[in-house]
Amino acid sequence: MQSSLPSLASIENWPVPTAAAAVVRADGTLAGSHGPTGRRFPLASVTKPLAAYAVLVAYEEGAIDLDEPAGPEGATVRHLLAHTSGLAFDENRVMAAPGTRRIYSNTGFEALGDHVAKAADIPFAEYLRLAVLEPLGMTATSLEGSPAKDAVSTVDDLVRFAAEVQAPRLLDPRTVLDAMSVTYPGLTGILPGYGHQRPNDWGLGFEIRDGKSPHWTGAGSSPRTFGHFGQSGTFLWIDPDARAACVALTDRPFGAWAVEAWPPFTDAVLADLRAA
Repeated sequence: MQSSLPSLASIENWPVPTAAAAVVRADGTLAGSHGPTGRRFPLASVTKPLAAYAVLVAYEEGAIDLDEPAGPEGATVRHLLAHTSGLAFDENRVMAAPGTRRIYSNTGFEALGDHVAKAADIPFAEYLRLAVLEPLGMTATSLEGSPAKDAVSTVDDLVRFAAEVQAPRLLDPRTVLDAMSVTYPGLTGILPGYGHQRPNDWGLGFEIRDGKSPHWTGAGSSPRTFGHFGQSGTFLWIDPDARAACVALTDRPFGAWAVEAWPPFTDAVLADLRAA
């Protein structure tokens, strides 16, 4: 499908071999798409919102509690989801007391996966499939390793996920509101690829834009915008004020090209949505 939003076609100008993108409104309707939206791309850290959603389903099903111990001593499921457990980025090493610093941690999400797998008595990849992917019809999506970074998906499937987050059916809307709200406010930390942020606000598995600068979303993105980007050159943002979400997947690793290309792209998408 060629986009009804002219801005989406600008992905043709990105310095990447392949790119696909789409925008889905809060009512679930597709505003437009461009590129091979059925192609499977490695998500890298865009895996984390999918994993977090499965963790929240486990919470609502009563398999786990957000405030029960998980991860390093003194940490909880909530700490792990919000990157405040104190675990290091990519190794099982404690760098701070829980709740005192925002330390972005792949290890923390791997601890989450282990915790849910033990509580549910099935592998986390299977729990994710049963709890989130299958109910949403995300048949092209699979978790092929770490719940922090090893999902593979398509733009078409992530549009289904973005529609769900905007109008939840699998979770109570109040749980999703918690996930998109700042958890442990005021904590500083490093946003990978963008440096130190004061504060570095996160919800439960979702990064929150607030007033961060620099940032991978647009200058016109609302402070309530939340989502995630991945080192494989991927992103998903949801802007509640624009009542829309945008997915972009590429096959070039994140780098200076993305820092330069993504914010004006997002601003153009938001301008098209306002004009529609």
